[in-house]
Amino acid sequence: MTGGTVVVLGGTGKNFGAGMSGGVAFVYDPEARLQARCNPDVAGDLFPVEDEEDVAALRSLIQRHVRFTRSAKGRALLADWDAAVQGFVKVFPPDYRRALAEQAKLAAAQRGQEEVLAGASTDDAFESLKRMALEVVRRGAQVVDTTAAPVPARAPAPAGAAAAEAELEYKRLLRDAAEGVPVGGRPALWEAGRPTVVDGLAAVKSGGFKAYERAPLPFRDVQERMADWGEVHAHLPAEQHAQLLNTQSARCMDCGTPYCLNRTTGCPLGNLIPEWNALVWQGRWREALDRLLETNNFPEFTGRVCPAPCEGSCVLGINQNPVTIKTMEVSIIDKAWEEGWMVPRPPAVRTGKRVSIIGGGPAGLAAADQLNKAGHTVTLYERADRIGGLMMYGVPNMKTDKEGIVQRRVDLMAAEGVQFVTSAHIGREVDVRDIRASSDALILAAGATKPRDLPIEGRSLKGVHFAMEFLAANTKSLLDSGLEDGKAISAKGKTVVVIGGGDTGTDCIGTSVRHGATNVINLELMPQPPATRAASNPWPYYPRVFKVDYGHAEAAAKYGADPRVYEVLTKRFIDDGQGNLKGLEIVSVEWQPATAGGPPKFVEVPGSNRIIEADMVLLAMGFLGPEATLAEALGVETDPRSNFKAEYGQFATSMDGVFAAGDCRRGQSLVVWAIAEGRGAAAATDKFLAGVEPSTDARQEVVGGIIPWKEYSQKVMGQQLVAV
Repeated sequence: MTGGTVVVLGGTGKNFGAGMSGGVAFVYDPEARLQARCNPDVAGDLFPVEDEEDVAALRSLIQRHVRFTRSAKGRALLADWDAAVQGFVKVFPPDYRRALAEQAKLAAAQRGQEEVLAGASTDDAFESLKRMALEVVRRGAQVVDTTAAPVPARAPAPAGAAAAEAELEYKRLLRDAAEGVPVGGRPALWEAGRPTVVDGLAAVKSGGFKAYERAPLPFRDVQERMADWGEVHAHLPAEQHAQLLNTQSARCMDCGTPYCLNRTTGCPLGNLIPEWNALVWQGRWREALDRLLETNNFPEFTGRVCPAPCEGSCVLGINQNPVTIKTMEVSIIDKAWEEGWMVPRPPAVRTGKRVSIIGGGPAGLAAADQLNKAGHTVTLYERADRIGGLMMYGVPNMKTDKEGIVQRRVDLMAAEGVQFVTSAHIGREVDVRDIRASSDALILAAGATKPRDLPIEGRSLKGVHFAMEFLAANTKSLLDSGLEDGKAISAKGKTVVVIGGGDTGTDCIGTSVRHGATNVINLELMPQPPATRAASNPWPYYPRVFKVDYGHAEAAAKYGADPRVYEVLTKRFIDDGQGNLKGLEIVSVEWQPATAGGPPKFVEVPGSNRIIEADMVLLAMGFLGPEATLAEALGVETDPRSNFKAEYGQFATSMDGVFAAGDCRRGQSLVVWAIAEGRGAAAATDKFLAGVEPSTDARQEVVGGIIPWKEYSQKVMGQQLVAV
């Protein structure tokens, strides 16, 4: 039932009201049995018939029923109406109640049109113009409107006047829209001052996108966070956090066609965003977690470091600020950990089939998680001494806590049966053929770790580093010794120049600030992005607009200005005479459209060459692809960009039973894409394994853990190779 009104005079069976999303039902229930028989969805929507309008409407319907059917039961009820009405129950679904309430508000707003027009002049405008023209003729150059009364100076607006004016403007818009007057492009005065938080978890979902303004989780105070390596996001008090999420989730429109989960322009994982937004608003957190984990293995990663293409494609973002999807995502998973819901859930049945995964970043972890859940025995090899890949040593601790977030997830997977092998550099210290021989299937998830270089004069000077070299050394030293072992590349007391923007450049800025750099400059070859979407960057594509990230704000607070300098090219690094960096020569450039189509090209601005001081340069210009070592050792085909050649959706390489996923297959990309690729490769591998005989006894106990390669090779690897 989706609308209308129905009266039930007879008995009802079980599950009454199932699927009832609209309309009203009056059920004669003198023995109060309906509560026990109705569907749980409407069990809380039963009300006594007390409202005068309801009583009158119910009586009228029964009278008409008696008139047309001569119902004896209807006559009996009408004969003793005052007593009979006490036995009726009104079934009134909440969505229908809200819809009727909104309809009543709209009617009230339309009635207010007369108030808007009250006091307005009824004089014909054309006649007024004629009178004014006549006065001009009579008085020469002196223009006087003799029909207008003197206009007094406007008194200061009383308190609340702005809100009243905004409400009045909203009524005008409703009136004009109803009369067919174009209203597009009008300033939305009524949006000013919209609340971002409603007290008491009382945010209204219906129309929430109009009633409330966007407010994501805030950052900690800039001065406070610059003094430590803790996460930059603030941890709000529980009540304040709950109220923020209740209000922000109410802004989700539950679109008929939600572009946020479109895998092309929105979330590559296809996250069920409208569903878990609605569940958060209802306070059904455990169910929201279940929806979130259906599509995303590691929402605590994406909720912290993903640039949120889902928000860029949010339908609300067409003409307003989008929904705070990223805030919802990270809040759901963080609450799950706090409540103790994230516990080991090893598979109940094992297949006896073994899968090896090379690479412990998000793609490899996602593949391992999926295949372990499917019952396969999974061993993941990582060349670093800790598992996590980019999430462990690429992203700094202030964006994602290594022990509290990354290691916590790795430990959970180990408890579920995944075997992690650290310090295993496959293709160098470890023979990849042995890994393949000990497995029924192999997944390559080695990432795109070959950085883009800047081969100009002075590149070999001391003080010029790749960004990942700088960031990884800092995080390892931080975790090993709290930066006391002297193994970090320190920016303390130095003028640091970061070449290249993006997240990596921002992370270099934030890390240098915390080291105590005397100044930080960020050089970017491209022009400064516009404040709003350009014509070539329409919705629903990711908005390429000017943004201030955490590192930019920190540098501005410490050094007095945004560190970014746009449209500059580095010509050479300058030697101090002893092999150390002391500066850079840069030149300004202008971007010009290509004469025969194609991408724009830059030209140097004559006379703009200049020297800037630098003690350290960090190259944050992206990555070219995976290192060649693994491909050469294994003999898999690569594409022209040096990535492992494997078709998207199939993930199979040129070698039977060997699959590829993540940045090593698609090229440098986002963490969310790496997770999506890992899930896809796992599905392809699982399908392949369906045709493979088990290599071990499926009844054999599978124990996960984290173990260094040297120990693993002695205790485990030799036994597996002998068995093969």
